[in-house]
Amino acid sequence: MERVIELKDIKKIYQTGDINVIALAGINISINKGEFVAIMGASGSGKSTLMNILGCLDKPSSGEYFLDNLNVSNLTRDQYADIRNQKIGFVFQGFNLLSRTTALDNVQVPLFYSRKKFKASEMSHKALEVLKKVGLESRVHHVPNKLSGGQQQRVAIARALVNDPEIILADEPTGNLDSKTSFDIISLFQELNDNGITIVLVTHEPDIAIFAKRKIMMRDGNVIEDSIVHERKIAKEFKDKLVYANSDY
Repeated sequence: MERVIELKDIKKIYQTGDINVIALAGINISINKGEFVAIMGASGSGKSTLMNILGCLDKPSSGEYFLDNLNVSNLTRDQYADIRNQKIGFVFQGFNLLSRTTALDNVQVPLFYSRKKFKASEMSHKALEVLKKVGLESRVHHVPNKLSGGQQQRVAIARALVNDPEIILADEPTGNLDSKTSFDIISLFQELNDNGITIVLVTHEPDIAIFAKRKIMMRDGNVIEDSIVHERKIAKEFKDKLVYANSDY
């Protein structure tokens, strides 16, 4: 299997006054192309710090991070920005959409920062295509407050996809959603993963982790479990059962 992520003895230490707070205590993880990994752990376990390092939003205090065989541990801020734009798509719990901007324009935002210079018509076309992929072709001109929570998260996923990333990093993407909408979003992630996109998802919900292919459990800045999800669930089946259970028939 082709390896896309490799962490070697990654440590992250924050200094608060005279006290050193160890957020990551020496993480060793490899993730292959096409995996769907759920990272779990209680608040303070280090999972969000780990996600920030994976997404090149933060640097480790020590250790090495290889992304597509490139050591990205000590790159410059501009180099980090290039990597984020070229290789990684981000999905957040709070959607992080521009409130006065349409779905179409929200999705186009990463294209403005791309190394490749797109014409306005090209950006619009690419944004429309990914909105179609996530089932929102009829909502392209809606601003976020005219969309449901699930639709806003689909816009966020479309934004993550618009630059054709190799990896999607999702931080609690279902945290603000009800059960049915959560199944919708996880079903979409499973579909994207089936099409070859590597997905790393942070969640504290065991009911969400069962839809991944692999589970990494963290505690106190350490990996305490790294296992294959042998009885992986299909989100669409759960969604269909929930709809049937809530019907009048």
